[in-house]
Amino acid sequence: MSLDSREFRNALGRFPTGVCVITANPEGHEPFGMTVNSFASVSLDPALVLWSLQNDSECFEAFEKADRYAVNILASDQIAMSNLYAKKGDHTLDKAHYTIGRHGTPLLRGALTSFECDIWARYPGGDHIILVGKVESMQNNAADNPLLFFSGKYRELR
Repeated sequence: MSLDSREFRNALGRFPTGVCVITANPEGHEPFGMTVNSFASVSLDPALVLWSLQNDSECFEAFEKADRYAVNILASDQIAMSNLYAKKGDHTLDKAHYTIGRHGTPLLRGALTSFECDIWARYPGGDHIILVGKVESMQNNAADNPLLFFSGKYRELR
């Protein structure tokens, strides 16, 4: 039995996720970011997380050069930022949107949590590459609600 790819994508969209912007600044690249919802935890000891990147992504080559990245979990009031870094064509970070973290990666202002990660492993995953990162540091902002995505729309906790 073969799956209809559109129907499969729609079915996957029925799983609510948080929204993250993955940021990096490898040598030869301006600090950049891209919106993803493929973030997941892997391990507590060592502290590992993962996300996946489409093989034909505009950011693929830059992430191939990166030895670290940051996962920035967005707050509910950051829809505009999510949309900005989801656009094709320009992923360069606005200087007003970030600071540089302890381990040298761009961290988004106002994010609920930011994890600075060294790349632990890269695995092929069909039309994506899976990037596993070892968390080296994190920043938490306690009071905000998360930005959620479900069935093709942003959602809020009630």
